[in-house]
Amino acid sequence: MEWNKLISAKRFGLETRKYLDENHIRSQFQRDYDRLIFSSPFRRLQNKTQVFPLPGKIFVHNRLTHSLEVASVGRSLGRMIASKISKEEGKDVGDLLNEIDSIVASACLAHDLGNPPFGHSGEEAISSFFRDGKGQYIKEYVSKEQWQDFTNFEGNANAFRLLTHSFKGRRFGGFAMTYSTLASIVKYPFDSLNSPKGKKYGFFQSEIEYYKKIAEELGIKCLDEKNNIYARHPLVYLVEAADDICYQITDIEDAFKLKIISKQETLDLLYRFFDPENDKDKESLDTIHDTFSYVTDKNEQIAYLRASIISKLTYECAEAFWINREEIMNGTFKSTLINSISQNSVEAYKACSKRAFSQIYNAKIVVDIQIAGFKIIGTLLEEFTNAILNPDKFYSKYILSLIPEQFNIDQEDIYSQIQSIIDHVSGMTDSYALDLYRTIKGIHVPDIN
Repeated sequence: MEWNKLISAKRFGLETRKYLDENHIRSQFQRDYDRLIFSSPFRRLQNKTQVFPLPGKIFVHNRLTHSLEVASVGRSLGRMIASKISKEEGKDVGDLLNEIDSIVASACLAHDLGNPPFGHSGEEAISSFFRDGKGQYIKEYVSKEQWQDFTNFEGNANAFRLLTHSFKGRRFGGFAMTYSTLASIVKYPFDSLNSPKGKKYGFFQSEIEYYKKIAEELGIKCLDEKNNIYARHPLVYLVEAADDICYQITDIEDAFKLKIISKQETLDLLYRFFDPENDKDKESLDTIHDTFSYVTDKNEQIAYLRASIISKLTYECAEAFWINREEIMNGTFKSTLINSISQNSVEAYKACSKRAFSQIYNAKIVVDIQIAGFKIIGTLLEEFTNAILNPDKFYSKYILSLIPEQFNIDQEDIYSQIQSIIDHVSGMTDSYALDLYRTIKGIHVPDIN
C-alpha cells in the first residue's frame, strides 16, 4: 500500500465534487473532525455509559469524554508517524502527509459512534435478543449472512454504517466523510460471516459494497477477494492504539475515584509501567516523585501518573508502528501496537487488564447497569420488531409512531426494516432508552390535568 493513495480527500457520496483547499483555512480532514464534533450522534455520547454508570457528583468517563481523549492521543500518534515518514524515509506525498494527524483524530472521534447505550453490554443485549431471546423468529425472514449481523451485533460495523448510510431525508453518503477517515475506523475489514474470531467485524452486509469502493480507491490490499477480507488501512493501527492506551488507564483511574480499588492498589498498578532499571523510566520516576513532594492531593497524584503513562505509551506505540511499518504497509502485520511495545509496558498493561476484568468490570455498580441495559434494550427491540411485522394492529401503530422518520421502516425487505429498528435503538442515550422503556411499560405516565 502507498501513502499517496491511502490519503485521499475524496468524500463518500460526493465523489463527483472537486475539492480545492487552496482558499480555505481548514483542510478536508479538519472538516471531518469539525463535522463530527458538531454532529448529533457525537453529542449523544455524553449520555452513553463507557464502563461505569454516570453517578453525578463523581465525573467518570462517558463515551464522549473517552472519544475526545482518544482523539487527543490519536492526533499525537499521527503527528509522530507523519514526522517519521517525512524525515526518516524521505517520502513526499505533498501537503496530505501533514494531514495524517487530522485523519487519525477524526477517526478516533468516530470510533465509538456505533455503540449502543449501557456500555459494552448493549452490544450483547442486541445480539442476545436475536440469538437467544424473543427475536429468534426473525431468522426465517433473512439470509444466513444477514442473521449473523443481528446475532453478533458489532458496534464497529455500526459506526461505519452510521457514517455512510443515507438515512431518510438526509443527504446521500451519510456524513459524507473523506475516504481516508472512513477507512481509518474499520479495525476489522471483513463482514460478520468471515470474522476469523467469530465476533468482531467491520461492516454489515448492507455496507459491504461501500467498503469495497473505498478500499479500491485507496489501494487497500484485498487479502481474500471471494470473502471480502481486506488488510487494514495503516492508520487503523494508530486509532486502535489510541483507544487501547486511553480506556485501560482511565478505567483504573475511574475505579479509584469510585473507591472500587484503593489508592495503594492504583499506585501499584500504575507504577509498574516504569522500569527502575531503565534509565529513561528512572528519570520519569524521579520526576513523578519530585512532583508528588508538593502535589499532595490524591486525585491529582493519580491524574499526573496517568498522564505520564499515556505519554510513555504514546511514544512506544509510535515506535512500534515505525519498527513494523513494512509489515503494516504490506498488510501482513498480525498484532496490535499495544502488544508490540516494551516488554515491561506490555506486562504492566496486562496487569491492569487482569485487574479490570477480575474486580472493576464485575463491580456491583457496573453489573447493575448491564442488567438494566439488557432488560431495557431487549424490551425496546421486542416492541419495535413486533410492530414492524404486524403494522396493521392497533397497538403497533402507536409503537411505530415513536420511531423518528429518518429511520425508514417503510422498506420491502425485513432485513432493512429490522436494521432501521436497530439504528434507532443503538443510537439512543442511556436516559432516553430508560424513559422510553418506562413509557412503553406504563411505569411512567404523563400528568393529566
